[in-house]
Amino acid sequence: MRRLRILVEGTVQGVGFRPFVYRIAARYRIAGFVRNSGEAGVEIEAEAEPHVLSAFLSALKEEKPPLAEIAEIHIEELPPQGDTDFKILPSCDGGEGAGLIPPDTATCDLCLADIGRPGSRFYGYWATSCTDCGPRFSVVEALPYDRPRTAFRDFPMCPDCERDYRNPLDRRYHAQTIACPRCGPKLSFVSGGQEIPGDPISLAQEALREGKILAIKGLGGTHLACDATREEVVAELRRRLGRPAQPFALMAREDQIPLFADPDEKEWELLRSPRRPIVVLLRKPGYLAPGIAPGLHTVGVMLPYTGLHHLLLSGLPFPLVMTSANFPGRPMLIENDRILRELSHVADAFLLHNRRIVARCDDSVVRVGPGGPVFLRRSRGWVPEPISLDLGSEAILALGGDLNVTFAIYSRGKIFLSQHIGNTEELETLEFLEEAVRHFLRLLGIPRPKWIACDLHPGFPTQRLAEEWGEAIPIQHHVAHVAGLAGEHGVEELVGIAMDGYGYGLDGTAWGGEVILWRRGEFRRVGHLRAVPMPGADLAALRPGRMAASFLFASGLPVEEAGLPEEERKIVQTQLQRNLNAPLSTSAGRFLDAVAAWLGICSERTYEGEPAMKLEALAAEGKPLPLEIPIRSEGGVYVLDTVEIFRALWKERKAGAPVADLAATAQWALALGLARIALEVAKREGIEAIGLTGGAAVNAALTQAIKEEVERHGLRFLAHRKIPPGDGGLSFGQLVQASYLLRARFSP
Repeated sequence: MRRLRILVEGTVQGVGFRPFVYRIAARYRIAGFVRNSGEAGVEIEAEAEPHVLSAFLSALKEEKPPLAEIAEIHIEELPPQGDTDFKILPSCDGGEGAGLIPPDTATCDLCLADIGRPGSRFYGYWATSCTDCGPRFSVVEALPYDRPRTAFRDFPMCPDCERDYRNPLDRRYHAQTIACPRCGPKLSFVSGGQEIPGDPISLAQEALREGKILAIKGLGGTHLACDATREEVVAELRRRLGRPAQPFALMAREDQIPLFADPDEKEWELLRSPRRPIVVLLRKPGYLAPGIAPGLHTVGVMLPYTGLHHLLLSGLPFPLVMTSANFPGRPMLIENDRILRELSHVADAFLLHNRRIVARCDDSVVRVGPGGPVFLRRSRGWVPEPISLDLGSEAILALGGDLNVTFAIYSRGKIFLSQHIGNTEELETLEFLEEAVRHFLRLLGIPRPKWIACDLHPGFPTQRLAEEWGEAIPIQHHVAHVAGLAGEHGVEELVGIAMDGYGYGLDGTAWGGEVILWRRGEFRRVGHLRAVPMPGADLAALRPGRMAASFLFASGLPVEEAGLPEEERKIVQTQLQRNLNAPLSTSAGRFLDAVAAWLGICSERTYEGEPAMKLEALAAEGKPLPLEIPIRSEGGVYVLDTVEIFRALWKERKAGAPVADLAATAQWALALGLARIALEVAKREGIEAIGLTGGAAVNAALTQAIKEEVERHGLRFLAHRKIPPGDGGLSFGQLVQASYLLRARFSP
């Protein structure tokens, strides 16, 4: 006989790992025990013949529960003790497992089978879950993770649920979210200010078939839903929400997706994964209402991820718009009374439940780009799963920027990136940020760190918050992006291309198209786009025609071609001629905006990134034209002359070039120019890796062009895979950069 002590580290608590070990031990007739141990581990002592232990270890690695993530397994030889049975022992701390809380995940196939099987006590029950699936982060109030510390403490278990909860051979053993129709949360359907008697799911389906707009309370927030194939319904939702063009996400069954998209193998894998993100797919013409994603060639879609969604979609012959029920930049609504009150002018009816949402968590959004998936938003399905990275001994909190904010906490070799927070210029969102930080720190069991990283911009609310909470460490916006990319890939030197909309520069100007040489926290701005005026300052970002006028003016071309109304054009022209309220910017986003407005595809930005996204959609129909890439050196810093590129585009247009080709050429010239600057710097400095970061890095064509140019010269191309390249990943990069600054400050 042989006895082993096996310590399993990773996300192995609160995910059904101990009963899984118990079942495997029973299968192989192993003696010993299993228990939660330490901060994020499970301790096993297993006694059996050597060949049996070998099979047991293989099963542990190959058959792990769906939500478990094994980081390491440590094995130690012990003397046999002659045990004859296998037990699940109480946790070392006496609770049900402190440590890492897994993210919310989709209802598993076994629970779906229970929901759909007549005779099952879970038949038709919308909140069915087990240790392998369902809500986690959105319902946990504190650790250790057990039912009294979750939103499910409001629902005492019935005898049947209690029996399953106590049975180690049942997959609902110690499932803190176990519930059934007898004891669990209840649904209600509200219309006209009254709860309507009857089956809430059937009533909701009937309302959707009639073309109604529904507010649906879900896992981590509330969605607005309607028939995605009826243009008049989609248009009405846009009118009520005041979102004239922002693309709507869809929820569809698997059999419906081929009607409007053709996902590849990797996209299907993401769609079907337990994390269930919104996946951005190329859209087929027809079938969907045109207003789903105006001017775009893609559509974001997710499969149902809760029992409620599956039951709702099962009886509908069409996919649903499923868009977050919040106003721009503000957090999602989660309390029933506020949902009813604040969405009364938007929704015709409400499908609600009485389970509290402890932590808001928007849907994650992923796009498969060149080389693999990239996050547009990392939230439900991933948060609060940590990213392992050793940044030293000091705990640090980073608060991000001001738009698409996330925060990040570093502690003991792990970075915890928060759910999507939103626009902190909104007071309600800033309050949500403060509340979410407190919740994370409580779950992690650590005090608020002394060191608070933030953006360099002195006007951001997050910088003021950092100064109130501790010792603020301001980090330049694009340096944080590049540092985050380096940290994600574990490299200590990198030539980073940051293609972005706006970041406060070290010289006080608006940066956004940068090449940054980064070495272990030290950096130099070694290249950038030509600086051009932004007439009206921030207004130029909302009115892309102003940027078109700026490029036309700088090119010596007729400003009238910017497409601005006469009165606005005269104001802009005066601002440019007299240099009035026209700060300089090197922003890649503003260059793409200018081209989009000049080509007539976006004259007003109604959501973040709209002009560039519509330009990408148009460019997908064209091919780049041959163009000279104008790069010069100014004081040892390379400058890509986007004014010359714009002038060349103007000449091609006058010669009759198709607008799709002009759009493709603008993207290609921008990407190739920055790639060539980065290559020149990498060659000069002896650096082998070039990376792309910033909001524009989600553009597949830009990424592909830079990737091909870098790899053609034999260098390594780095892109984001674990965090969003845009501002949703900024806090991660702030942590990385701040850690180097702190180490430099305290090193002997």
